[in-house]
Amino acid sequence: QVQLVESGGGLVQAGGSLRLSCAASGSSLPITTMAWYRQTPGKQRELVASITGGDSTDYADSVKDRFTISMDKFSNSVYLQMNSLKAEDTAVYYCKMLQWPSQIYWGQGTQVTVRT
Repeated sequence: QVQLVESGGGLVQAGGSLRLSCAASGSSLPITTMAWYRQTPGKQRELVASITGGDSTDYADSVKDRFTISMDKFSNSVYLQMNSLKAEDTAVYYCKMLQWPSQIYWGQGTQVTVRT
């Protein structure tokens, strides 16, 4: 059974940094894409960053030049380094995995709160 376990969320001052981690276990098929999404109350979940093939990345405009996504193929883990955090980055962050050919899995979410 595939599981995604996230960690690294918490409370941070504006301008600070956090690093989110997501470890996938139980996956026996290739992982094509891993991504981070975030959601605030009353809003749709939005894509923050994705990584495909282990090195092709994409970012939401709001986080470009501040966030960096990376992946460890050997441990099936994905990371999100978040720098220069702003109040508007406050959200629950979710890890998403796309397993070949098209199976999608989500983590349970981790809260990030940026205090001004």
